[in-house]
Amino acid sequence: MIDLRLLREDPDRVRASQRARGEDVALVDALLSADERRRSSGLRFDELRSEQKSLGKLIPKATGDEKAELLKKAGELSAAVKAADAEKDDADQEAKQLLLRLGNLVHPDVPVGGEEDFAVLAKHGTIRDFAAEGFAPRDHLELGEALGAIDVERAAKVSGSRFYYLTGVGALLELALVNAAIAQATAAGFTPMLTPALVRPRAMEGTGFLGQAAEDVYHLEKDDFYLVGTSEVPLAAYHMDEIIEADKLPLRYAGFSPCFRREAGTYGKDTRGIFRVHQFDKVEMFSYVQPEDAEAEHQRLLDWEIQWLQSLELPFQVIDVASADLGSSASRKFDCEAWIPTQGKYRELTSTSNCTEFQARRLSVRMREGKKVQPLATLNGTLCAVPRTIVAILENHQQADGSVRVPEVLRPYLGGRETLDPQ
Repeated sequence: MIDLRLLREDPDRVRASQRARGEDVALVDALLSADERRRSSGLRFDELRSEQKSLGKLIPKATGDEKAELLKKAGELSAAVKAADAEKDDADQEAKQLLLRLGNLVHPDVPVGGEEDFAVLAKHGTIRDFAAEGFAPRDHLELGEALGAIDVERAAKVSGSRFYYLTGVGALLELALVNAAIAQATAAGFTPMLTPALVRPRAMEGTGFLGQAAEDVYHLEKDDFYLVGTSEVPLAAYHMDEIIEADKLPLRYAGFSPCFRREAGTYGKDTRGIFRVHQFDKVEMFSYVQPEDAEAEHQRLLDWEIQWLQSLELPFQVIDVASADLGSSASRKFDCEAWIPTQGKYRELTSTSNCTEFQARRLSVRMREGKKVQPLATLNGTLCAVPRTIVAILENHQQADGSVRVPEVLRPYLGGRETLDPQ
């Protein structure tokens, strides 16, 4: 959540942020009104309680009619105190609920607009000219089936659409990717983490996934658990309700976990193969830093993603995601999109978000520097979303005979294998 003091001091900035997100600007005024009621009812409650305490000291000393009058007044005050307390609680609850609906403040450099209004920041690698090489590229599913690496037909029989088996070299390729990604993250100073896939509502709400993204989340109603769509959630909640000493920052974690997404609203979109699925594994970077270091850390996370994709020898572009496509927690987001030859376009492979103090306020994660205690900043960045990375590797490194060249960074994790060969 945003800082209420900022809302009171500069509501126009918050209105502009909501407008850039394409979200309800009236929410800002509703929250200002609820906050004012909360504060005024709180003052009213404090005044009445003070009067009640003063009256309570007079009653034991009074006698006769004076005492009777004081007791009558005490009864009236008691009712007024209860009413003021209820009004304060109602206003406080309303303000909290409205505050949870408000997205993070959009960074001033973010391009304004919808999904297609991103800005391209850089391009890396060279897109292959398959026609010049004398063959038409096969898509990842055709390649994966020929390699004995992907089986979606049996997955559909067992689990339905948007599920898959990785078999043989497919399974080995996932393990190679995960091990190589964790090795890079560990070398960069991240602590490797295996995280829970089930979390309580507060963890999911605290990271901002029960707002606009709620329809994409799996909820186990009987137990009131949520299946995470990313290990960002348990990593953000790892230090929930804690105060971290400033000299311990930054804290960096690399989480490996299964991820679950309903993919609501994507009917008929990316249904072939394993690009958009309900369950997949991912290595996620997560940082806790001092607020003034957040922008520099955001660039570092992006640099680590670029390093990873370059090590996989993939052509990709880096984009500055537009304001309406940020998600509620992000102030700014950079995506790395790999070229997918058979689609003839770039598709998202990694994403890194600067969430500033937004998640930390919701999860009550704070830092202490001297006597000062304040929210810190959190950031996240995909290092390797496995199935999409496999898609990009198979399609970009395929050869005319149906084999796939293994990037050098993965070979030590595949027994030195230089190619994946059709069965």
